[in-house]
Amino acid sequence: MTGYALSREARQANQAWDAARERKSVIGAGALSTWAAGGVSRQNGSNFTTNQVTLAQYDDAMAAGYGNAIGLSATWSCVNLIAGTIASLPLVVYRTSAGGVRTVAQGHPLYYVLHDSPNFDQTALDFWEFMAASIELQGNAYASVERRDDGSVYSLIPIRPDIVTVTRVNGLLRYEWSEGGRAIVKDVRDVLHIRGPMGNALSGASTLAACRGTFASALATDSAARTTFSNGMRPSGVLRTKDSLTREQRNDAERALQEKYSGSINAGLPMVLDRDMQWQQINITPEDAQMLDSRKFSGEEICRIFGVPPAMVGYGDKASNWGTGKEVDVLGFQKFTLRKRLKRIEQAVMKQLLTPADRAQGITLEFNLEGLLRADSQGRAQFYQTMTQLGAMTINEVRALENLPPVAGGDTPRMQSQNVPISGPGSVSQPEEDTL
Repeated sequence: MTGYALSREARQANQAWDAARERKSVIGAGALSTWAAGGVSRQNGSNFTTNQVTLAQYDDAMAAGYGNAIGLSATWSCVNLIAGTIASLPLVVYRTSAGGVRTVAQGHPLYYVLHDSPNFDQTALDFWEFMAASIELQGNAYASVERRDDGSVYSLIPIRPDIVTVTRVNGLLRYEWSEGGRAIVKDVRDVLHIRGPMGNALSGASTLAACRGTFASALATDSAARTTFSNGMRPSGVLRTKDSLTREQRNDAERALQEKYSGSINAGLPMVLDRDMQWQQINITPEDAQMLDSRKFSGEEICRIFGVPPAMVGYGDKASNWGTGKEVDVLGFQKFTLRKRLKRIEQAVMKQLLTPADRAQGITLEFNLEGLLRADSQGRAQFYQTMTQLGAMTINEVRALENLPPVAGGDTPRMQSQNVPISGPGSVSQPEEDTL
């Protein structure tokens, strides 16, 4: 139809349709620009000739999670180890008296929230594992703070860090996100925000973003290995003969080998050969060995990013996986990896959830690292023995940690006799000097 003028709304709709059709033809230039630079083929021709992949194959790979750094075994293991270990430690609320005596404040409103169940759906382990993993991957952990009328906290609801936007309005931080199609806006008082390292007041640094080059390299190596072993020809050996075989003889030989010797159930069966036939085993090629070394190096690089000893997630040599090497790795992991993460969480929670009245009463929060000894019976026994011999712990205090009832006389501190003061009744008297 000629001479017909579109309305302004119709022109905008037509332009939007043309733009959407153009984006569809380009196949998401923004999302796939990086991938396209590496040689994505938009053709459906022979990929063996072009040595490229189609967008359909790329979409399938992305849908399967191959483009996600979390899918790397080293990333998953490191994050699972750090977050799981932090979540397994009890976060305890303490009250310190004016005389410096610290006791567990079980009656404080925060004790049940932080130690047992932060919200209706989660246990403390579930909640802190999610928060610790969010810090490791996204550099931030958020939780919506629900308060009673008197201002005390009764619930902490975790929020996905990738959907939260933080801005500063009139000097105060504001948190915005969408949930269930509904926009939510809260101020700094109603959101617990734990920042990761190397950030600012608005946000911590995302590990996935800051180290994207390392993760991209590991993903590329993993993808290359998967493609090689899924599509490449990898026979276990070659059947050699001096005489040439006809097509029918080759087919019979291949069929006999597959029927009788393929599969783990047929491993070890004797092979009968005639006509001077020889079976030649194919060992790993230098190219395959180099690929395995590259994947190992990528895994160790990821361990280096998260500060996890490679032996604790299955990497490293045999000497570092057992014995004293393992003990040194565990001790270094506790000192240099866990400690700073625990202090970051403790200080953030105390700063944002404790009131001035709580601080005046000496309320503090601290992860109990003795929880790491729970699975180590020998280490626990040595710790208790040392503490009781020094008089630092009583027998009943030890029994309480082991969930045992108290015994009579167990509240008296004891110490070994050789450790009494030198002027005590058990000291050996010195001989008097001779007088002239």
